[in-house]
Amino acid sequence: MQVHDIMTPEFQACSPRATLRDAAQMMRDLDVGILPIASGDELVGVVTDRDICCRGVADGADPEAVMVQEIMSQPLLRCYEDEDVAEAARLMEDRQVRRLLVYNRQERPVGVLAQADIALNPETARFVTELVHDISEPGPGHHRPAMH
Repeated sequence: MQVHDIMTPEFQACSPRATLRDAAQMMRDLDVGILPIASGDELVGVVTDRDICCRGVADGADPEAVMVQEIMSQPLLRCYEDEDVAEAARLMEDRQVRRLLVYNRQERPVGVLAQADIALNPETARFVTELVHDISEPGPGHHRPAMH
């Protein structure tokens, strides 16, 4: 199965000069957890709900004043629409991400592939257990809280 078979084929991009509040409201309204960041016709990064929370608000950023470009993730992680879903899932595992931008071979963005897209498809759901485990591994310096 190829990525184009299960990806979300449309997305809205956000300006790098949008505030964190603007991006968060856009995510809420679109019911998404990632926004590609576009400068003109070029995608220059992505911002996730986690970026806003952990790199923005938790670090004391004023959501009304701080711009998305200050916390967006770069470089862009991508896969191609004609790639096998297993390859895209391996990239998600290796980079510990839950979403990838999807490009065509003409290097144009055409959609987003999310962990949920893989999980909700009966033919690709077998990748999910391993994917969730590997993505959820703590990063360097992260300690899991003790359970009481």
